[in-house]
Amino acid sequence: MRRASSAPLPLPWWAPHAHRDRAPVLHARARCIRAIRSWFESEGFVEVETGILQASPGNETHLHAMATTIEDADGMRQPLFLHTSPEFACKKLIAAGETRIFTLARVFRDKERGALHHPEFTMLEWYRANASYEALMHDCVALLEVTAKACGATKLRWRGREADPFTTAERLSVCGAFSRFAGIDLSAALEGEPNELREKLAAAARKIGVRLAPDDDPSDIFSRIVTEKIEPHLGIGRATILFDYPISQAALARPKPSDPRFAERFELYACGVELANAFGELIDAKEQRRRFEADMAEKERRYHERYPIDEELLAALELMPPTSGIALGLDRLLLLSTGAARIEEVIWTPLP
Repeated sequence: MRRASSAPLPLPWWAPHAHRDRAPVLHARARCIRAIRSWFESEGFVEVETGILQASPGNETHLHAMATTIEDADGMRQPLFLHTSPEFACKKLIAAGETRIFTLARVFRDKERGALHHPEFTMLEWYRANASYEALMHDCVALLEVTAKACGATKLRWRGREADPFTTAERLSVCGAFSRFAGIDLSAALEGEPNELREKLAAAARKIGVRLAPDDDPSDIFSRIVTEKIEPHLGIGRATILFDYPISQAALARPKPSDPRFAERFELYACGVELANAFGELIDAKEQRRRFEADMAEKERRYHERYPIDEELLAALELMPPTSGIALGLDRLLLLSTGAARIEEVIWTPLP
C-alpha cells in the first residue's frame, strides 16, 4: 500500500496568504480592463454581451467544446454548448446593423490546460464593418501600449524573452517567416497541384528535423513547422504581426483579392507567444459551409465527434457588409504585461 505523501498541498487561490501575493497582478488586471474599455469607447465602439450557451460552439477541427443540456417546463431537452468564442454571435450583430463592436467574453475550451491555457478564459473580440483587416493591425499596436501602461510595464516578458510594447510591431508575411526561420520556400510549395502540397511540405519539414506522423495532412505539417521553427522567434524585441496565411489555413477568413493562394488573416505575437488571430471575414455563405463541413468531417475522422453547423450564422453572412474581426487572449496579454509565470496567476478565480 502506497504511503500518503507528507508534502503540503499548495494553498488554494482563496487562502488569504495566496491572495495577498496575487493581488497586485489582479488589481493590474482590473486597471487594464478599464483602460481597454476606455480606448474602445474613444474609437466609437459599442460594448456588447453575447450569450455563452450556443447551438454550435464553432466548427474548427481541433477545438474541443464543453457540452450541456437544458430542459424546459414540459421536459423537452435541448443539447447546447458553452461557446469557444463569441465570434458567431458578434457576426450576427454586425449583420443586424452594428458597425463597431467589442466584447470581453468568458469562453470555454476543453482539453486545454497549461502555462498558457486555461479551460475558462477571457477573449477580447472586436469587429469593424467596412474596414480592412489592416485597421486591426493598428488596433493591436494601440492596445499593447494601453495594456502596458495600465499594468505599469515597460516590457512584455515571457520565459526570458522580451518585447517593447511601445515600439511599432514588425510585419512579417508567413512566406517570409518560413524562409527566414525554417529555410523553406513556402510560395514554391504552394505552386502546382493541391495533392502535391503534402509531399512538398513533408520533405521540407523532414529536412529541418521536424518529426511527422504518418497521417499528418498539409495543415498538420504547416502547424508543426510554425510551432517548432517559427513561433519561438516571433515577437522578440517588439511584437510581430504574421500575415498572409495560405488559403488552407484561412479558417473564417476571405481570400486575398490580389492572390487567392493566401487569406486575409494575421496573428499577433509577443515574446514567442500568440496573442491574437484576425480575419478579413469571409461573408460567402456557400464557401463557409463548405469549409465547416470539411472541418467537421476531419474532426469526426480524428476525434469521432462533430458539432452542428450554425445555420443562423450562414444566413447572417448573407447580410453582413465587408467586415474585419479579431480575437485576442486577454489573459495571455496580461501574463506578458505583469511578468506572471502561469495563466492562473492573472485569473481572479482559476480552476483548482
